[in-house]
Amino acid sequence: MKAKISSYLLPDAPVVEADNYLECPIEDQSEGLRANIYYFNHPEWAEEYLTYCHRSEAFRSRWSAAVGDWTDKIVVDIGCGPGNIYATLQGKPKLLIGVDVAPGSLLLAGKQGYIPLLADATKLPFVSEFADVVVLNAALHHCEDMEGILKEAARLVKPGGTIVTDHDPQLSAWNYKGFAKLLWNARLYIYKFTGHGFHKTDSQQSWGLKCEIHHKPGHGVTKNFFFKTLSPLGFEVNVYPHNHDLGAEVLQGKKGKAEFKYRLGNILSGRNPGADHSALTLMCVAKKNVEHASCLN
Repeated sequence: MKAKISSYLLPDAPVVEADNYLECPIEDQSEGLRANIYYFNHPEWAEEYLTYCHRSEAFRSRWSAAVGDWTDKIVVDIGCGPGNIYATLQGKPKLLIGVDVAPGSLLLAGKQGYIPLLADATKLPFVSEFADVVVLNAALHHCEDMEGILKEAARLVKPGGTIVTDHDPQLSAWNYKGFAKLLWNARLYIYKFTGHGFHKTDSQQSWGLKCEIHHKPGHGVTKNFFFKTLSPLGFEVNVYPHNHDLGAEVLQGKKGKAEFKYRLGNILSGRNPGADHSALTLMCVAKKNVEHASCLN
């Protein structure tokens, strides 16, 4: 397995063969990183995530439009989890590398067709500028250092290549105030009582909340975050606000309509629920300028 990616690894990268995945040991694991390892290493929870998250036709349409045809291209999926992106999009990339911190999820990603690698996303063992496409779906808000992760992802993109991120909460939309914030906090008890989604048990809910580090009122990504981080690195940046329910139309400037509970939260927080800054998610599609090439590996 290592032989398939050896030409793209740094000369001193401590990548070793583990059981059905590659591993670059992670030192100094933070509490948040350990929470992500625990949650996505849980076989039942990882399987549930693969089955139900990011598998809709809207997701497939939106991501296909953003990524384009990745036939014969080198693709790196950072925070790949159990392999949702490729499970949904399919296709025939030349090389498909999935990076994550949870061995259990990496085993599932390997079954989907990824070359699975356990590694720290802030310090990836790859040379610079080798990937045609780098993707991060619902990944940034699971990391303490969102800017550091995005910069490291950008480092891997070759001139003319693309980086795509999606499904990270937009800060302004999730910054609930007053009564809206009380309702937001109360949802946890309702979800747990009804067995909603990924809140079926106390343990699943607790670990799920711990691993979503920047998914709280006052946290999240902004348009400025993407422009400030990627533009100086030679990327042409486009950011598309949306509410998860539309496909390729998102790249044409359409947002779709959020569920009632989110619209109510924005109204109670004094915001127009139909405005761009009230959209739940920002999709970033950034292309690296051909003339921008780094001499660093």
